Amino acid sequence: MLHLSRRLALKSALLCALASPFFNTSVAADAVLRVSAIPDEAPTELQRKFAPLGKYLEKELAMKVSFVPVSDYAAVVEALASDKLDLAWLGGFTFVQANIRTKGTAMPLVQREEDARFTSKFITADANIKALADTKGKVFAFGSPSSTSGHLMPRYFLLQDGIDADRDFKNVAFSGAHDATVAFVASGKADAGVLNASVWEKLVDQKKVDAKVRVIATTPPYFDYNWTVRGDLDPALIKKIEAAFLKLDAGNPEHAEILALQRATKFIPTKKENYAGIEQAAKAAGLLK
Repeated sequence: MLHLSRRLALKSALLCALASPFFNTSVAADAVLRVSAIPDEAPTELQRKFAPLGKYLEKELAMKVSFVPVSDYAAVVEALASDKLDLAWLGGFTFVQANIRTKGTAMPLVQREEDARFTSKFITADANIKALADTKGKVFAFGSPSSTSGHLMPRYFLLQDGIDADRDFKNVAFSGAHDATVAFVASGKADAGVLNASVWEKLVDQKKVDAKVRVIATTPPYFDYNWTVRGDLDPALIKKIEAAFLKLDAGNPEHAEILALQRATKFIPTKKENYAGIEQAAKAAGLLK
């Protein structure tokens, strides 16, 4: 009888331990961290960039990590707000939209060190366009309408230079992604365009930019990309995710590959206040009410 009681007690203790949030053999076998990113580049490129980071997070978090492709920027915001995503790579403007859509619960966790002073590049293949003023009356290409570095901030800085995109360009085109903007300009589909500096530098490094395409101006710096978590995610898991990103070290060969694909030297903590300027710029440009 005593033997049976001990067995029942042990079974009860084990069930309690399994139910406890602190029990972790490899987290729950069916636990999955659902991750996505704004589609600011081709889907195949996004998958390539995320693959080693996903494996690293699986190891650090002891749980499965699944990358969820999305069709457009708005889909990432909606998926985060409807608890279909746990972690998302957002641009500054997309974060502002997510913050509004989630009633302030979305939490920016980390950013690349480079994102504290991000810039956009204005480009052209037209020999007659030598400065921003020369783009007036021309066909101009932005990236996605919801892109911080491919639309919002360039549009805002154009306004500061006295160029109203809706009034002063012959036509405005939206390519949908930064690499697509370069293709628009190279092919003559647009006379000029703008994309983020990181993608521009990557394409130049990879020799994927036509020699006739060149930079005519660079925006002032601004805060941009970050990794954002949904606000009701387990606080303990949020801390683990943050720690995993902050632990990435360029001196570690495995980490170096991840950082290189993310175009980062390292990740640093970020906060909502960093994106107040983005929200103000969006309102000034008429993109946010």
